[in-house]
Amino acid sequence: MTDRLGILVRRLRTQAGLTQEQMAERSGVSVRTIRRLETGKAADHRLGTVNLLADALDLGAEDRRQLAAVLAPAHPSPIPLQGKANGDFDVGADADRDGPFEPEPESEPEPEVEPESEVDRVLAGAAAELAREVGRRWQKEEEQRRVHDPFPLPVRWNRAPARLTDHAENIQRLPPGVLPEPMEPAGDLRSVAEAYRGIPSGRLVILGRAGSGKSIMAIRLVLDLLGGSGPDRSRRVPVIFGVGAWDATAVALRDWLVDLLLRDYPHLARRTPGGSTLAVALVDAGLILPVLDGFDEIAEGLRQEALEALNATSLPLVLTSRAGEYAEAVSAARAPLVWAAGIELAGLTPDDLSAYLSRTARPAARDGRAPGGEGGEGGEGLWDLVLEVLRSGKDPAGGRLAEVLSTPLMIALARTMYSEAPGRDPAELLDAGRFPTASSLEDHLLAGFVPTVYRPRVAERAATGDPDRDRRQDRRDRDRRRNWDPDRARHWLGHLAHHLVRLDRDRHDLAWWQIGESLPRSTRVLTVALVSALCVTVSDWAVVLLVAPITPGEALVQGAVVGPVGGLAFGCFYAVMAAFGGGSFAPSQVRLRLRGRTDGIGRRPVRTFTDRFAAVVPGGFVMGIGCACAFALQRALYEGRSLTDPALVEALLINMLVLGLIFSSAAGLVFGLLAALETPLDVGSAATPAGLLSANRATVYRQVLVIVPVLTLAIALGGGLVVRLLAGVLGPLSWKLPEGLVIGAVGGLGGGLSYALCFTAWGQWLIFSRLLLPLTGKLPWSPEDFLDDAYRRGVLRRSGAVYQFRHVRLQHHLGHTYRRRQGNYTPATFPMPPR
Repeated sequence: MTDRLGILVRRLRTQAGLTQEQMAERSGVSVRTIRRLETGKAADHRLGTVNLLADALDLGAEDRRQLAAVLAPAHPSPIPLQGKANGDFDVGADADRDGPFEPEPESEPEPEVEPESEVDRVLAGAAAELAREVGRRWQKEEEQRRVHDPFPLPVRWNRAPARLTDHAENIQRLPPGVLPEPMEPAGDLRSVAEAYRGIPSGRLVILGRAGSGKSIMAIRLVLDLLGGSGPDRSRRVPVIFGVGAWDATAVALRDWLVDLLLRDYPHLARRTPGGSTLAVALVDAGLILPVLDGFDEIAEGLRQEALEALNATSLPLVLTSRAGEYAEAVSAARAPLVWAAGIELAGLTPDDLSAYLSRTARPAARDGRAPGGEGGEGGEGLWDLVLEVLRSGKDPAGGRLAEVLSTPLMIALARTMYSEAPGRDPAELLDAGRFPTASSLEDHLLAGFVPTVYRPRVAERAATGDPDRDRRQDRRDRDRRRNWDPDRARHWLGHLAHHLVRLDRDRHDLAWWQIGESLPRSTRVLTVALVSALCVTVSDWAVVLLVAPITPGEALVQGAVVGPVGGLAFGCFYAVMAAFGGGSFAPSQVRLRLRGRTDGIGRRPVRTFTDRFAAVVPGGFVMGIGCACAFALQRALYEGRSLTDPALVEALLINMLVLGLIFSSAAGLVFGLLAALETPLDVGSAATPAGLLSANRATVYRQVLVIVPVLTLAIALGGGLVVRLLAGVLGPLSWKLPEGLVIGAVGGLGGGLSYALCFTAWGQWLIFSRLLLPLTGKLPWSPEDFLDDAYRRGVLRRSGAVYQFRHVRLQHHLGHTYRRRQGNYTPATFPMPPR
């Protein structure tokens, strides 16, 4: 009854065009009480309160009877719901129709507005901050996609087929016997938010063909909801999530939403007074409206499970999908998204194309004379011939082209290739011999997009009046927008698209910290071993040559022994991690603050320290084992002893245990200290992939500044303590402070550098994406500049902290073209079914 009453009150308030605050002002009931009533959190509904709300809404007799019907199960006696605006009435058998409203004697007076708790204030502030950031990002993304240039395409929608939506009574959350109100039958891009506000369940499915504008409509919906136009401005913050990567069989919806919020909005890692992160608290409090974009991009075998998982929740949400894939999931699950209304995007018409394409290019005279000048009266626009054929509807080639250009994606590709590139005539699209099918036309537009946007351009020279400043600005502009070779750019983009292909499913998020996974695992393990060996070797040489009382020759030999052994140990540890799926590291969602407060992220310091300690102890133990092996090898070389000497083997085993404990405990303490210094990133500081990369680079620099000296001291001082504790068990052990400082300095410097380069997201980006992949020709030498430039050219788009290809069809086309150009490419073949 609680949920039904809240839904009914919310629907009636929406129909009256009132906000919760306005209804509170009219009725005298507190906003908090109205909010609890509408969200189903109020268990005891006083008749006086409901009457006050009914009066504030100016309800008629029928609406009051509906309220009474919902309230009836909770009250054994007849329920009088009286009114002052439309005449007094009731629905009870013994109710006095002519009596004025009087509160029940046992009713308590309506309490004053309760002060918000600290948690409520923190969440309200976090939600407002998140709303501002979401709006800023998607407003910029809409501008980058040139949605309003020269004007928004008239993307229209109709009601989705009934078999793909729930019953209207369920969508409007009506009690039995109440007739539903009809939903808007059609609309356009500007009215989708208004239509969504009229859905009491808060659930909407947006369907359409590939490239029909579903993502653009999702962005416009989010911006309009954040703008608050309309009477019912929801407290929920709409956030777009690319749902294609969700595996409902492995990760619960709530946890997946929290993970993506932390990835794209790292400042939500701050702790609430209750101890949870802001991301968790916002999701659990129902303050996030998930806009799940790309349901059709979920792996085919997982869509049914995803739909069933969504049906298991009552969370308001918006879902976009291609109609065919969604219909298949509905058929498999035997139910659509429960409580969800549906709209389906309609194709664009030749009249739409005529109004749009004719304004995307300057008119050009067929006889070569510029319009507006001499002979300009007879000039024709660039698209005039094509548009005339499309409008006539008599040419089969024109019919195929009209079919292809009925989606915003293909219109955008055609505009780029012909309206914005000189020397191209769109009339070639009507060549039936060259393009016999609609598919061949689409392939042509997809294939020509990248070479067109990467055509060489001459940048304008800056002119500020200061020659030195102009030269610096010109240099920055050239670095930002280089004239990449079109063939090489297509090759690099093809490699990135191919990198997103997996045996079980395609990925669509192009994360800079995962690009290194395109290298074979064996190559990555070998690279980690070599880089670690180099770090340890150089560290050993630097420390020993400066402070150790040994000859340079002996120092060089020691470094040449210690380094490879340490590198082998780190390589083995990395190989084990990679085998269990942990070879790539996500970027840290925090930064180090070496001075000042930590913004409260460590409200559970013991838990944080314990988790970090347990995570790094195995790596520290491996580092100690490597150090022990290096010492044994060095003794064997200098003393001429066999590696199978029992005394040497015994010393090796003891040193492996002792040094393993020393290094693991020291590493655990140091990284626990780092956890105490961590604080979440500021809002907006990592709003882009480049911003997150820069933030992680700064974090790694600071980590090295802390790790090297603190790990040195922890090894030197902690080693003495461990040796004293184990001396009674293992026999005489020696650990002098000068020797401990040398070992600690080598371990601190070598271990810190190895960790930074091989076991952080930024370090792996540096050695894999900026070194190895360019060496093999799979990426340019400045991949971050190339990715940012591809975004500016419209090939990529941003989704929080990751890039995505402009459209999944462009991603698949580039990946397929890249694979076909490889020397070992063999098309997939499938056996013929038996007859």
